[in-house]
Amino acid sequence: MLSLSMIMMNKPKLLLLDEPSAGLAPVLVKEIMEKITEINKTYGIAILLVEQKIKEALEIASRGYLLKNGRVDMEGLPEEIKEAITRIHQPI
Repeated sequence: MLSLSMIMMNKPKLLLLDEPSAGLAPVLVKEIMEKITEINKTYGIAILLVEQKIKEALEIASRGYLLKNGRVDMEGLPEEIKEAITRIHQPI
């Protein structure tokens, strides 16, 4: 949260976030995702989020890309990606 606050002082137009939930307890993961959503909606800042917690990332995303072995394996709306993952029996 402190890092996000410090970043916001610079009034960025784009945030690049790499694994912001890494090492956090589940309750804090929810909190950080809510804060990321709030920043996007309140300030209109574009956010590129790289995250291994697929379910949490897709819940706040407007578009998603799923990488497999360094290549884009799926892309689309979060609902489309969730559906595709469920269809191939990979739990998210």
